Amino acid sequence: MSGRQYVRWLDWPLVLLYLGLVLMGWLNIYAAVYSEEHASIFDLTQRYGQQLLWIVAALLIGIFTLLVDSRFYYVFTYIIYTLMLLVLGVVLGLGTEIHGSRSWLVIGTLRVQPAEFAKVATALALAKYLGSFSFRADSLRSWLGAFALLGLPVGMILLQNDVGSAMVYSCFLLVFYRQGFPGGLLLFGCFLVVVFVAALLVDQSYIVLGLGLLGLVLYGVASQDLRGAFRLGGLAAGGVALLFFANEWFALGLPLYWVCLAPLLAICGVAAVVGVWTRRRIAWLVPLMFVVCVGASYSVDYVFDHVLEAHHQRRINDLLGKEDDPLGWGYNVNQSKIAIGSGGFLGKGYLQGTQTKYNFVPEQSTDFIFCTVGEEWGFVGSLVVVGLFLLLLLRVLTVAERQREPYHRVYGYGVAAILFFHFAVNISMTIGLFPVVGIPLPFFSYGGSSLWAFTILLFILLRFDMGRKR
Repeated sequence: MSGRQYVRWLDWPLVLLYLGLVLMGWLNIYAAVYSEEHASIFDLTQRYGQQLLWIVAALLIGIFTLLVDSRFYYVFTYIIYTLMLLVLGVVLGLGTEIHGSRSWLVIGTLRVQPAEFAKVATALALAKYLGSFSFRADSLRSWLGAFALLGLPVGMILLQNDVGSAMVYSCFLLVFYRQGFPGGLLLFGCFLVVVFVAALLVDQSYIVLGLGLLGLVLYGVASQDLRGAFRLGGLAAGGVALLFFANEWFALGLPLYWVCLAPLLAICGVAAVVGVWTRRRIAWLVPLMFVVCVGASYSVDYVFDHVLEAHHQRRINDLLGKEDDPLGWGYNVNQSKIAIGSGGFLGKGYLQGTQTKYNFVPEQSTDFIFCTVGEEWGFVGSLVVVGLFLLLLLRVLTVAERQREPYHRVYGYGVAAILFFHFAVNISMTIGLFPVVGIPLPFFSYGGSSLWAFTILLFILLRFDMGRKR
């Protein structure tokens, strides 16, 4: 491919959006850690000077990515994926612990986070698998293979105690849905998350009763048998009432949630047997969903107390309003909201932010870089940044949809999903709508690993798009 073809076939709107976001990110890092003693933006002793080096390196990496033949990525996809798994294994043994996560490799003065690059390898591997002729969207075996490819890096990253990076991989469920994964199962998964959160807020007996009522409504609507649903409801209410009075009369000492749950489980068992016998799928599917949801609600205490770290528990409690510690674990988010809110409509002006300038916001150049945007650029500036990210996502989806090869197209969906998850979660985190999990804002947050990984992710898609025109 000649140099003239490279220039003509490159998707320049996507490149310009990338360059614009990278430049804005660099300027905001400068504003976030600005020091009058080191006023030069090119001062390599400061973070903004170091970020310039990462940007130059990212541009060189992007150019090299464009020069590599697009067929190279297809041929060596699984080798790249396997090598990244090996690197993640090395991190478990030789990694350096920073901020509670053993997810960094330190080589001299250079710190690299392999989990960032593993997203690229996973996106390539899933694209090749989901885009292959052997993959069948109606085959359980095919989907088990896809979840295995996704689960291996997630499991290794969780072993590094890096929950934030592991959460990012859930974005590939959007790619699965685009490739034919049942939307009903994804909705059911989202509902399980709602049940999990609800179980943190209200008594389990109310969860059980609410699930039972919802199950009856769903059964009646799906089976078009409202009378049958009313009969089951009456039978369930009678069973709960009978067990409640027996518990009080004979002093059985059963907890209230067991009084509610036992009759409902008995009815679910009978309904499931009848459904299998009569071959009515809805008659056994709704009871099964009810049991799974109840199981999820009862697993909350164990997951919350034994799986999540103490700082995760406190941040979730703070988000749900169960605990309030604006000077402790809630300090980051509290100061972040103050900084963004103080910017008003037009902001305080570039380099005039007081919350960020005087270090009131921790991690203000990394995870909380959006605070600088909100404080110094205000609502208008924040809207411009959000608009640029949305344009970037739309352009990535446009490029993905016009690909001829399924491998290239599915990879484009993966790029869009990763960028969307980082963008949405990071901004939600800074304004208090999501727990603090340490996810960087693409092209804005300080650091070489994330910038290089996002650059490789995007420029591989650009290379695929150039190959489409050949």
